This record gives sequence, structure tokens and C-alpha cells, in this order.
Amino acid sequence: VQLQASGGGLVQAGGSLRLSCAASGRTSSSYGMGWFRQAPGKEREFVAGISRNSDSTYYADSVKGRFTISRDNAKNTVYLQMNSLKPKDTAVYYCARGYKTYDQWGQGTQVTVSS
Repeated sequence: VQLQASGGGLVQAGGSLRLSCAASGRTSSSYGMGWFRQAPGKEREFVAGISRNSDSTYYADSVKGRFTISRDNAKNTVYLQMNSLKPKDTAVYYCARGYKTYDQWGQGTQVTVSS
């Protein structure tokens, strides 16, 4: 499975963005998926995860209530809706394959939130 994130950009604090992760491969819908992020000078951190059939999601405490992960298996795409963005959300965002444990990451997309 190959993963490609998109949808990043520059947004003012309080604004919204929706990230997409396109997964190639016929079995991509067989996997849980997640989003991670890495800010400059910091380690990569978990953001959100979703099970393969969308019946379970979980979030980092820092984004609960602001971010929503979803997926459309017919389109082999996972989304991350980000609302009420804060400058501390600035990072490169990556999608990853797995659920609770992850074994493959795609290329990231930059999200910059200005104050």
C-alpha cells in the first residue's frame, strides 16, 4: 500500500483544513489508518486513528473535540478534518497504516497555522 497525504496549507488560527490520504492497493480498506504529525525539532506524535470499518476512532488529547478522522473505503481515502486550528498545530502531517500500531507511513503535507 502506498500512502499520499494532501490538503495542507497556511491558515489563520481558528480556521479549518481538511487533509486527505489516498491509499493505493486493492487491500487498503483492510487496514486501520491513522494520522501523525511532526513539528520542527520535535518527535513525531500520534494525532488520530480509525479502524478499517470506521466503527472505532481515537484521538490524542490535544486534538479531541477539534479534529475528526473519517474514511471512505470506496475511494480508498482517509480524511482528517481539523477545526479551531491553533499555532501549536503547525507541523508536517502524515497518514499511516495500522490501528494502535502502525507499520507504514506516507509522505507528509505541511500545515502552518498563523497567529
